[in-house]
Amino acid sequence: MIIAPSLLSADFSCLGKEIESVSRADWLHVDVMDGFFVPNISIGIPVVESIRKITGKVLDVHLMIEKPARYVKQFCLAGADYVTVHVEADQYQNIAEAIALIRGCGKKPGIVLKPKTPASAVLPFISSVDMILVMTVEPGFGGQSFMADQLPKVRALREMIDAGGYACELEIDGGVSEKNAAACAENGATALVAGSSVFKAADRNEAIEKIRAAADTAQRG
Repeated sequence: MIIAPSLLSADFSCLGKEIESVSRADWLHVDVMDGFFVPNISIGIPVVESIRKITGKVLDVHLMIEKPARYVKQFCLAGADYVTVHVEADQYQNIAEAIALIRGCGKKPGIVLKPKTPASAVLPFISSVDMILVMTVEPGFGGQSFMADQLPKVRALREMIDAGGYACELEIDGGVSEKNAAACAENGATALVAGSSVFKAADRNEAIEKIRAAADTAQRG
């Protein structure tokens, strides 16, 4: 199981040290919010550039912004490895353009679904993305509770991926912790974003390993 701590829950006054404190992570998840698509504003391109300079970890950049095709190239150039865009953030053809632009930069595109968006919304894009991200909270704020009612959607997406033979990660973001990691794995997730459950832990690397162990045990079972 890939574990990606969400930097939204980190202390931005010492971001370099915060990144060092999660050295056992596989990826780093970076939430970008524009204040329009979601009712909050977070970080932008210069911060992604700064993060890229201090870590070799995979940067999983989640764009919670309207009309993402306007900015995906800049985030790719800033150092993102994965760039995920919301299916709800623009019209179909413009989301397809954003995916193509990310791919054209040599990076890995992904598509994201809000809780109320059905699994079927990925069908026009599933063959052209490297990741599908399911939100298990309403996007825009950290620290929310995990929405277990999204797990059937995760299972449906796993079945779609497997049936089509698509090589894409299936990621879950929102309220993930050691307590629900097994359920995420059992329903087909391959990557977990964990914010508060990691950054509020006394030992962050231990928290990462507990999440991973719970997920891996469920996968093996």
